[in-house]
Amino acid sequence: MSEEILKRQEELAKLIARHSGQDGVYQTNIPSIFFIHRSNVTRAVYGVYKPCLCFIAQGVKEILLAQERFEYGPADYLISSMNLPVIGRVMQASSDAPYVCFKLEFTQNQILEVLNDSEIQITPKENAKRAMFVGQIELPILDAILRVARLLDNPNDIPYLAPIYTREILYRLLQGPYGVTLAQIAMEGSSTYRIREAIEQIINNCDKPLRVEELAEVASMSISSFHRHFKEVTAMSPIQFQKQLRLQEARRLLLSESADAADVAFRVGYESPSQFSREYSRMFGSPPRADIKRLKERYDNKVHA
Repeated sequence: MSEEILKRQEELAKLIARHSGQDGVYQTNIPSIFFIHRSNVTRAVYGVYKPCLCFIAQGVKEILLAQERFEYGPADYLISSMNLPVIGRVMQASSDAPYVCFKLEFTQNQILEVLNDSEIQITPKENAKRAMFVGQIELPILDAILRVARLLDNPNDIPYLAPIYTREILYRLLQGPYGVTLAQIAMEGSSTYRIREAIEQIINNCDKPLRVEELAEVASMSISSFHRHFKEVTAMSPIQFQKQLRLQEARRLLLSESADAADVAFRVGYESPSQFSREYSRMFGSPPRADIKRLKERYDNKVHA
């Protein structure tokens, strides 16, 4: 790691710590930019990543996408180019050296605008690529990240400069070694673009029965081709993808509403409460009631610690 990169990482880590303070996820005053601060290693956290860039200024994190594992730290950046259900865990953090992360969420339209307004030449690829990847951080990308983060110390500059610096980050990423992979989400006609449309269909109709024939039609693919490309992009089958979304939503409902497990099962699309309980236990390690009780006790212990 070069001295220039190390110096900028240290500045960014201090800036994130100053603007976040305690543990948590903080939405900054800059649209679509978040700071994450953790002073301890964490247990597995389930969630859905929106299209985003994550750069860790200090600490190490592990992300599981189905059975695929991504580990990254200050030498790397992680990109999720689509909505993906994942499991995350902070692996390296302490009160003296907390985990601090910069996160930029972006849209397919923002990628398309940068491609249209720049001279970056990328052609659609027939073979879809994994929608999550880790790349080695480069000085131009880190400089752009630092420029937009510094705006928090000059809030009057945010409305004018934040959109410019955000576009620069995306521009630098598209120029990098994974630029072709990232660009595919915005290039109509590419296999990745068509799988993205099918993913949105699943997300928007998560509580309804999954019909692969309809999804294949949305993607303009044969059923066999759709299965192959979907797994290449997401590391899982359409059924597995929907199941993870359903179970994560069920857990959220059980926590936030203290609802009955059987009622929640029906709300997220299960026809059988017993099947829901089995699959919930398989994913989270305990049946719904025991899992939610454990989570609430853990939260109460933190609050009263």
